[in-house]
Amino acid sequence: MKRLIFFGGLFLFLNTWTYAQVSQAYRDSINRLSKEDHNLMMQRLGIDSLRPGPSGNPQAPNAANSDESKVRLVNVPDPLIFEDGSRVKNPSDWDRRKSELFELFDREMYGRTPKTIPGVRWEIVWEKDTLIGGISTHYKKMKGIVDNSSYPAISVSLDFEYALPKNVDKSVPLVLEFGWVWPLGVQRPPAPPGPTWQEQVLAQGWGYGILIPTSYQADNGAGLNSGIIGLVNKGQPRKLDDWGTLKAWAWGASRALDYLSTDPKVNSRKVAIEGLSRYGKAALVTLAYDDRFSIGLIGSSGAGGAKLLKRVFGEQVENLAGSGEYHWFTPNFIKYAGPLNQDDLPIDAHELIALCAPRPMFISVGSPTVEGQWIDGKGMFDAAVLAGPVYELMGKKPLPVSEFPPIQTNLAEGDLAFRQHEGGHTVGPNWPYFIEFAKRYWE
Repeated sequence: MKRLIFFGGLFLFLNTWTYAQVSQAYRDSINRLSKEDHNLMMQRLGIDSLRPGPSGNPQAPNAANSDESKVRLVNVPDPLIFEDGSRVKNPSDWDRRKSELFELFDREMYGRTPKTIPGVRWEIVWEKDTLIGGISTHYKKMKGIVDNSSYPAISVSLDFEYALPKNVDKSVPLVLEFGWVWPLGVQRPPAPPGPTWQEQVLAQGWGYGILIPTSYQADNGAGLNSGIIGLVNKGQPRKLDDWGTLKAWAWGASRALDYLSTDPKVNSRKVAIEGLSRYGKAALVTLAYDDRFSIGLIGSSGAGGAKLLKRVFGEQVENLAGSGEYHWFTPNFIKYAGPLNQDDLPIDAHELIALCAPRPMFISVGSPTVEGQWIDGKGMFDAAVLAGPVYELMGKKPLPVSEFPPIQTNLAEGDLAFRQHEGGHTVGPNWPYFIEFAKRYWE
């Protein structure tokens, strides 16, 4: 006997299927729908085919480049040069230059955030007092309900929870993380020894929050006609310069900050944004576009985040523009894997980092032998170096060196910080270093 179930946003038929079969059917449906939307965007761009991206498997015939001698950098833009060729000379000039850069990132990479987005009404799902790492803590689980009166067919809500130390008599800083939800049947990686990042943060007398970005925008192209993007578009496909998922996730972080600003126990002027991998990309976009966030911890964000896209090493534009990842960006970005390439991009990651100035940022990456070369730690370091002159213009300190340092070197003397830790695809080993970095600004 078959029965219909709703699974991950799709209806599937079950009879004697196992969870693995259901999960595979779900993934197949997501891939098919994503490819259909991706093909539609290509048609609208007038593109017949795309260059395939390299493989992340070092043993594959088409493995991504990991040889520094083959790296070339072409057309790397200077963030301090206006579009008309004149030079930015002071902070007032930089304000005008920022407008140019935001326009380029909006049009060519991350997409335009809609001018009108429905409001969010926050509800407390539950709250309780608890002990976390031996620290007396007040914990709230929140639900942000998005007004869908303009298009009732799509409902959107944000899942957010946060914890504050109880025994403090002042408003406290808070670290907001883009958090993961592990699917049923998927084994979580083992927890490293020692206190969790949440326990480390609470031990400083700070709070922490976890926002689930996939609660309000799915991490696939099939979900673009739902979530907050689909609600704004009333279920229709995106326009060629519409926002992508990274921008949508950043919008959600800003709404969480809106709520935190109403809590008198949170110092809303001292809220950090943190994320790992694709959520590291989202954290960087959030920090650049919402200057209310005071500091960023950008973990292994790689291509589409803090890594130079013009650097042909590790993951490339062609990977980002394919049907598996294109939804992170505006449809216009797809053309850089077709008739155009990374050298044609008018912007790059160092300019996104520069848009965060003068606020401090800590860039974290793992070991090249454990995490692998796909993320391209040097590409992120080089981007931070190239962003340095903007930080200097704003009276802040850039990275202290321009040569890629040995692993486990903590470059945190300035307002841009970088550390390549000994572990894999995690922020874990760098949390103590980030906390010390943040204390300079929060205490």
